[in-house]
Amino acid sequence: MPATKPPPLPKPSNAKAPKPSLIGRIFSLLLRAALLFALLFVVDKVLPNLRWQTQNFIVAKWQQVNLLQEALPSDNSLPSPLPGQHLTDTWGAARSAGRSHEGIDIFAERNTPVQATTHGIVSKVGENNLGGRVVVIVGPGGAGHYYAHLEEYGDIEVNDWIESGDTIGYVGDSGNAKGTPPHVHYGIYIKGSAVNPYPLLVKN
Repeated sequence: MPATKPPPLPKPSNAKAPKPSLIGRIFSLLLRAALLFALLFVVDKVLPNLRWQTQNFIVAKWQQVNLLQEALPSDNSLPSPLPGQHLTDTWGAARSAGRSHEGIDIFAERNTPVQATTHGIVSKVGENNLGGRVVVIVGPGGAGHYYAHLEEYGDIEVNDWIESGDTIGYVGDSGNAKGTPPHVHYGIYIKGSAVNPYPLLVKN
């Protein structure tokens, strides 16, 4: 039986693809330009903010390392967060759900400025169930200074550097203190454990 010849291959076509119309080329150019401008806008708005946040974070971490080298607060070394207000040692007083008071309450009129008792780094500006609006500052020795039941926050953000005497918030009754006389709950935490702040504060 004779071998069957394969079918001949088709000849290459010399037909050229149709050129896009002038309107199509202009539209494509405008689309690319719009995408480029959008990309430049995003880079201009986002990257500087990210750069600032990264620098702020790095500086805060370096400052925290330096703070760890400083001495912890000692007796009568810290100013009151509410200068001129009477201080009472309420440490250990009974609280609801079998808790004991891990700090002291300092009473004052609502919206009285609450001052930082130490220099340090702001580590929290936010809310929790018990403290309501709270601010936490990491000070010398890594001690955490906790201010709770605030009415409003001061002009501060996380990673800000704070000096003693700076306003970090305003007296209120937020959290589980709602309906009680306005006051600030002030606590100090060393290595994660609460310590009595009363002996550490200068008495008027």
